[in-house]
Amino acid sequence: MNTPAIIPRELHFISRTLISENALKVLHRLKDAGYASLLVGGCVRDLMLGREPKDFDVVTDARPEQIRKLFHNARIIGRRFRLVHVRFGREIVEVATYRAIPRDITEASSPIEPPENEVTENDIPAEIMDHNVYGTQEEDAVRRDFTVNALYYDIRDFSVIDYVEGAVDLKRGILRVIGNPESRYREDPVRMLRAVRFAAKLGFKIEENTAAPFRCLAPLLTSVPPARMYEEVLKLFHGGYALETFELLRHYGLFRHLFPLTENSMEREEEGFPVTLVPRALANTDARINENKPVTPAFLYAAMLWEPVRHKTRELVANGMNIYDARTRAAEQVLREQLRFISIPKRFSVPMREIWSFQDRFERRAGMQAYRLLENKRFRAAYDFLLLRVESGEANGALTDWWTRFQTAGDHERRAMIAAVTPAGGKSKRRRRRGTRTPPVNKDESTTP
Repeated sequence: MNTPAIIPRELHFISRTLISENALKVLHRLKDAGYASLLVGGCVRDLMLGREPKDFDVVTDARPEQIRKLFHNARIIGRRFRLVHVRFGREIVEVATYRAIPRDITEASSPIEPPENEVTENDIPAEIMDHNVYGTQEEDAVRRDFTVNALYYDIRDFSVIDYVEGAVDLKRGILRVIGNPESRYREDPVRMLRAVRFAAKLGFKIEENTAAPFRCLAPLLTSVPPARMYEEVLKLFHGGYALETFELLRHYGLFRHLFPLTENSMEREEEGFPVTLVPRALANTDARINENKPVTPAFLYAAMLWEPVRHKTRELVANGMNIYDARTRAAEQVLREQLRFISIPKRFSVPMREIWSFQDRFERRAGMQAYRLLENKRFRAAYDFLLLRVESGEANGALTDWWTRFQTAGDHERRAMIAAVTPAGGKSKRRRRRGTRTPPVNKDESTTP
């Protein structure tokens, strides 16, 4: 057994005042019951860096059934690997038993995530039980993905335990995979995305050997189930560091295996200028997240897939299809192709397509059309998307100026604006039906960057 490095309390920055009160309750109850009781993973890493952890994970030598007996508010989840969730209102403290590297590495390294359903001993078939291989603390550390995520905080003496020189890598700002990089990525290709995500989040450099297999093994990402990839993409781009993540993904040749149509579109320049809508959208997403404003996957995917839709629309128009039918057909084809790689739930794909359809409808402002668009629940998201198109040099700024002014103008000014853009012989003078009103747009209701 390797002798771990023990960092005593006086040599690290972790204070119990920075740890969730509920996590401390879990730690102390496990300790008082005679079990090992430690924080592990990202929470220890972030505490060592002086950051506020998003959640707290606990590890112990107690088995899931023993853990559940200690907490009336606990339930066992998972089938392939069983964990215990201890719930305190809206906060969940996850408790895991030390795990060893699975005996059957082919089966255990499957990228399919276990369903999080409560189970009992009798519910678990013998062949699945075999994968709940419990081990020692050292085995548990070596099984983890990156050295900086394999640090343990022991509640017994408040020390930090380090088997893999994770504390050294923290000080150096290095992200290094544990074990042979190629083997670890073949076990689970998503580890390559995790490496990029942590590097962007922490501002770390990916160690040379850790990054070396990326380009060669990147095609393995296409073997990951699209449903799992959907969750991973949200982690990549909805963490507040989407732009840095995007740049790293492209740098290492990973992005093309997530959004191949987008990558192909971005490799073409638009009239000699690079396409910038996606980076601008990601920068705006980061700004909103860092300001604690809501974001939606619909806007993210609308931005990611807009360039492929534009290119496909142009092809269809060149073959004689009108612009509106071409846009619809292009959206269908692009979305169908993208779903081969990443699932997009209908609750997001439908508003995404509406955001796209609005871009053509913004041109139609005569009569009552401008009022109808303004009252539509997708108006704000589509308007924000139009702003991005203008910022990237794709759309006419006069159009956004018109819609920006129209949102705040009085009714008399709005009618004058509509009359100015209505062709001769149009119906801009038509009076609104009695009872029709023009509700103000509440900018605070926007849920998109």
